[in-house]
Amino acid sequence: MYPSTLTQLSRANPFNSPLFSLKEIEEPKQSLCTNGQSRNLAAAAIAEGDSCEFGSQKYLLLCGFGGIISCGTTHTALVPLDLVKCRMQVDPDKYKGIGKGFALTLKEDGARGLAKGWAPTFIGYSMQGLCKFGFYEMFKIFYSDLLGEENTYLWRTSLYLAASASAEFFADIALAPMEACKVRIQTQPGYANNLRQCAPKMYAEEGVWAFYKGVVPLWMRQIPYTMMKFACFERTVELLYKHVVPKPRADCTKSEQLVVTFTAGYIAGVFCAIVSHPADSVVSVLNKESGSTATQVLKKLGPRGVWKGLVARIIMIGTLTALQWFIYDSVKVYFRLPRPPPPEMPESLKKKLGLTE
Repeated sequence: MYPSTLTQLSRANPFNSPLFSLKEIEEPKQSLCTNGQSRNLAAAAIAEGDSCEFGSQKYLLLCGFGGIISCGTTHTALVPLDLVKCRMQVDPDKYKGIGKGFALTLKEDGARGLAKGWAPTFIGYSMQGLCKFGFYEMFKIFYSDLLGEENTYLWRTSLYLAASASAEFFADIALAPMEACKVRIQTQPGYANNLRQCAPKMYAEEGVWAFYKGVVPLWMRQIPYTMMKFACFERTVELLYKHVVPKPRADCTKSEQLVVTFTAGYIAGVFCAIVSHPADSVVSVLNKESGSTATQVLKKLGPRGVWKGLVARIIMIGTLTALQWFIYDSVKVYFRLPRPPPPEMPESLKKKLGLTE
């Protein structure tokens, strides 16, 4: 009996020869499942050169570690810009632009003032990165297994959106306490100079609620942001390799692949900033003013007020998202984790659509 896999490959090969012949051999039986679960996004076996199996516990843990490094370091590096952006949102009459915001901050607090809130930023966004990237990979595999191979390809954008939204729900719960501390330090001069002073003071004044009262507007900001971040990135990578990069991904060097990652990340970041900015403005004001609700803040800001600081956020989030994807993909390369290529239409679906013989 001819090996069925080899036969399919020969039919799909654009360079096949009319003189091609096959010898009859016994094909070993292979299971498409590992531990009872199928792998629809990549092969279950450990590919040559990879350090672990796609979707394994080691793979997910290292993806989470990559998220810690990518989110924690990038958000901390952009604390000065984030500080000015937050102050423009909560006090637009005083901080009327990025340049004036930096000038006033330097005049009032000195150069050290630009680093206010770095500790809660690093801790909070490291925890968020762990959940965001680790759970995204987990949910992507989980939903793919539910859909099956053909539906995974047909509904891949919806899969990216669902997986990223599910991951961000948990990531924001991890981020909320440190985000509340960060905003309080950055937007209330004299309240606290560091995390050690801020957290106990907030707890004494408002209890545990002080750290989680912003979680709902945080979901409003971060879930659309993350859905755009992952879905736009995944589809942009796919389009870049299809229409821009002059050779297949398999023929690109690791450095060339990382350049594509950075470019797709920046494009995704611009859209992320736009869709999440109104909620970001609400979160900033809400964490500054004790006793306020998201609805009250939204009415106070008005349609124009929620867009204050958008230019600063586009610069920050575009750079941030590009660097995060670049670092995350670099971590995968360093640890030799499986990096599946952009999805292609399954052979079974091609046959159903009459695209192959």
